[in-house]
Amino acid sequence: MATVKMNASEVRKSEHGVDRIFLDRWSPRALSGEPIPEKELLSLFEAAKWAPSGSNGQPWRFLYAHRETENWSAFFNLLVEANQGWAKHAAALVVILSRTTFEHNNKPCRTHALDTGAAWGYFALQGSLRGLVVHGMAGFDYEKAKSDLLIPDGYEVHAMAAVGKPGRKEDLPPKLQEREVPSERKKLAYVVCEGKFGFTP
Repeated sequence: MATVKMNASEVRKSEHGVDRIFLDRWSPRALSGEPIPEKELLSLFEAAKWAPSGSNGQPWRFLYAHRETENWSAFFNLLVEANQGWAKHAAALVVILSRTTFEHNNKPCRTHALDTGAAWGYFALQGSLRGLVVHGMAGFDYEKAKSDLLIPDGYEVHAMAAVGKPGRKEDLPPKLQEREVPSERKKLAYVVCEGKFGFTP
């Protein structure tokens, strides 16, 4: 079976030299529907565990469900219809959240979202290195995630992700097939400024 081309570094070019692992990571939607072993999925969480965080607070939390298990429907039903259309072939769905206070003193953790974003980045890179599809999503019901997954107050839900083995681009709806290519990025000058804020509003 022909699957999505994963070597995005062959078509992406960096302005300044970076390791190809950053260029190769992208977010396909074509998934094969094959399961992935628990051990392989846990390696992505293991990578996320080693992300940096303020005061080493490690505020990130991950909830997950493998497809064809009792928890799958609770996760799948959180997704908007457009995401359900392709994410139904994922091997696992993940909800990414963070604790908003430090555990040792319960004071606000100002960097909880930043730290969790770093952990998500590590998670996604590890998946890419293993040849997996890891696609983050904002298209889901955040409040339903909190209630249905019994997430208590003091935690903020940030995103969901679909994880699985690459599938065939041709199996996606036509509009998604057109988008099934590694995306480009803004020029560095648009997002980096030496000194005071100098970007165009």
